[in-house]
Amino acid sequence: MQEPSAIRVDIGELVLDGFRADPDRVSAAFETELTRLIRLHGVPLAADGPLALDALSGLPPLSAGLSARRLGQELARVVHQGLSGDGEVSR
Repeated sequence: MQEPSAIRVDIGELVLDGFRADPDRVSAAFETELTRLIRLHGVPLAADGPLALDALSGLPPLSAGLSARRLGQELARVVHQGLSGDGEVSR
C-alpha cells in the first residue's frame, strides 16, 4: 500500500482543565510533536482512507504540573495514540 502524500489533522478544540501553562506555548509544542509523530509513525486508523473523528476519549490523564512544552508534547503523544487506535473514538 502506498503512503499518503499528505496527512491533515484538524483539531477544532482542545479542552485543558486544571492546567496553568501558557496555552499558546502548549499549542505550539503540541503541533510540533504531533507533526513529528505523524511523520515518523503515520496515522494507522487512516490507512484505509480519510478518517473523521468527532471525539477522542479513553486516553490516560496528564499531570497538571507539567511545563507548557512538556504538556504539549505529552498531549500530542496521547492524541497520536488515539489516532493510532489506542483509545476510544467516536465517528
